Amino acid sequence: MPINILMPALSPTMEKGNLAKWLKKEGDKVRSGDVIAEIETDKATMEVEAVDEGTIAKILVPEGTQDVPVNNVIAVLASDGEDVKAAAGGASSKGEPKAEAKAESKADTKAVSGGATRIADLSSSAPAPKLASSETQAAQRANGHARIFSSPLARRLASEAGIDLARIEGSGPHGRVVARDVEQAKAGKGLKASATAPAGAPSIAPSMSDKQILSLFEDGSYELVPHDNMRRTIAQRLTASIQNVPHFYLTMDCDIGRLLSAREDINASAPKDKEKKPLYKLSVNDFVIKAMAVALQRVPNANVSWTEGGMLKHKHSDVGVAVAMPGGLITPIIRKAEAKSLSAISSEMKDFAARARARKLKPEEYQGGTTAVSNLGMYGIKDFTAVINPPHATILAVGASEERAVVRGGKIEAAHIMSVTLSCDHRAVDGALGAELIGAFKTLIENPVMMMV
Repeated sequence: MPINILMPALSPTMEKGNLAKWLKKEGDKVRSGDVIAEIETDKATMEVEAVDEGTIAKILVPEGTQDVPVNNVIAVLASDGEDVKAAAGGASSKGEPKAEAKAESKADTKAVSGGATRIADLSSSAPAPKLASSETQAAQRANGHARIFSSPLARRLASEAGIDLARIEGSGPHGRVVARDVEQAKAGKGLKASATAPAGAPSIAPSMSDKQILSLFEDGSYELVPHDNMRRTIAQRLTASIQNVPHFYLTMDCDIGRLLSAREDINASAPKDKEKKPLYKLSVNDFVIKAMAVALQRVPNANVSWTEGGMLKHKHSDVGVAVAMPGGLITPIIRKAEAKSLSAISSEMKDFAARARARKLKPEEYQGGTTAVSNLGMYGIKDFTAVINPPHATILAVGASEERAVVRGGKIEAAHIMSVTLSCDHRAVDGALGAELIGAFKTLIENPVMMMV
């Protein structure tokens, strides 16, 4: 039988992808592991490998096609010994329910050498994840003590949107909740009547519709630029964060005079390559990353992630760093930053920033992390607050360094002051704990030699 090649879910948040390029053409033979296409996700351009062997019988989605839904059939593979023309003749761009269910059960991805990504099989006999007590009760109410049947992708999307799976009507095989059901639930559709909010319960006022917004402006006075996948994902994730994560903010002013002096000395003494260029050049942000990483080690109760089942206490400080790119931003992660030298952090960040802007980062390079840093100082911003990106419990917003008048020993002096604001998830980090964390950061950033101890 012909084998359908589906648009894969290359990240937990991916709903649609752009088929950037086919690396194989109709009639080409492929082996398992061959790279067959390049797909643009909401964050990066990634290579996709073939899982099965055979001959490309029909390409249903030409390269350059945008917004191809996950699980749509993009090509048909004729297995060895099968008539290629017959396989091509029966090709359809609409996958069968079984194919869709199978594809969603493979939604997790794993990286392989060369930046290629391959869909990983999840055994259908694998045990269902344990539900937290509230989820268990909802499941019992929904289907009489039976577990909620749902795809891994649907579970992730529901969790990110803050929607209880027990409230969603499943449209997959045997009532299984799939990704499209979660999308319907986000729009307020497909929710079980028994799970609707009680009378008088607070609700979020709906935003204006596209038609209402467009009606406010004169025709021809604007250009409508369609959202790309990245902008849609940013909008969805951060809207869910600000609605579901109880934020609070702590601000401190840091005197970075010693840091600037140390940075100047370190950069001046940096070893040179054959062309007499320094091997590294530290930025203030490199010190910020290191200080935040060490601060989390000194205040381990703040190095956490909230889950309904319990608190994740992380052993290492994996610091995400916001990088601006055309159409949005991405947060590549410096893993185990507390153990890395400033020069190593600097080199890693330069590599990440270059590949992020080219959309060449691998999912494992920007997913996860225990905290994040967002620095707008280079734009002259004095101070601001940043939105937490779950599963992080904190994010540090860094403003510009500027000379300000300070009082020391009764005398007014000039000092290089940098304002920082820590956003905290109040479910995981209370006020006093957040104050302890930002205080530890202030101590380290003002005395950079302490980061080396």
